[in-house]
Amino acid sequence: MTLQQLKYVITVAETGIITEATNRLYVSQPSLTNAIHELEKEMNIVIFNRTNKGITLSKEGDDFLGYARQVLEQAAILEDKYKGNPGGKKQFCVSTQHYSFAVNAFVDLIKQYGQEEYDFSLRETQTYEIIEDVARLRSEIGILFLNDFNEAVLSKLLKSHDLEFHQLFVASPHVFISRKHPLAGNSIITNEELEEYPYLSFEQGEHNSFYFSEEIFSDFERRKNIRVRDRATLFNLLIGLNGYTVCSGVIDKKLNGKDIIAVPLADESDMRIGYITHRKGMLSRLGTTYLEALQKYLG
Repeated sequence: MTLQQLKYVITVAETGIITEATNRLYVSQPSLTNAIHELEKEMNIVIFNRTNKGITLSKEGDDFLGYARQVLEQAAILEDKYKGNPGGKKQFCVSTQHYSFAVNAFVDLIKQYGQEEYDFSLRETQTYEIIEDVARLRSEIGILFLNDFNEAVLSKLLKSHDLEFHQLFVASPHVFISRKHPLAGNSIITNEELEEYPYLSFEQGEHNSFYFSEEIFSDFERRKNIRVRDRATLFNLLIGLNGYTVCSGVIDKKLNGKDIIAVPLADESDMRIGYITHRKGMLSRLGTTYLEALQKYLG
């Protein structure tokens, strides 16, 4: 197995077309095809499924790609350190629940490492997908929270995927509401006071479960529920409908807007917000820098 073979596989997976991959790699089609065949034979796996309609990535090939990307990233770091060159295009991906501090840290990372060539990804996505992304090494880091309600279920899932949870900070649950909300003047808000207002939350797709919720699950029944997929929609509805959502309380006016405020929520357990990594992975320099940037926004 060579670094060149790994680059070939990743490029074919990204393009989905052999001819386009050969153009990007400046290599002949027979050479590219033979290199991939030799790698599959050596590793005793089928990376691509071949049909008359073309090629598709196999399930084991998808897993293999996660490790391949990590190997190439580490090789780039070595070249950067010891050969004194940029080490090629830098790649980094983080998957996260909808936290403003995760976005701000990502911006700082790009400002520091975004040179002429880079390929960075920030995935604000569903909880199960965060776990899956890190498990398959699509993302180096995943950001989510644990609390008394979801910890048993999520910890079991993390363990089964060979993942580790690293706590960043403990947050008291807060309510995000409009500055013009009738309860905006309260120093603390109870679930009973929120009963008449719409509750906004992020939908979790086919893996919808109270345990995968980005918001604190409460024994208090919420009569008015609205589920959305993105941050902008949630905040627009929050303002327009006098709705609310439950969060960590870490607020950023640039991302969330000056019309949104955070008020402590009474009688709910703390949120232990942290990041997950793969036990078999090694944190890259980009990953380390991203975590350092996170700490800055967490105070």
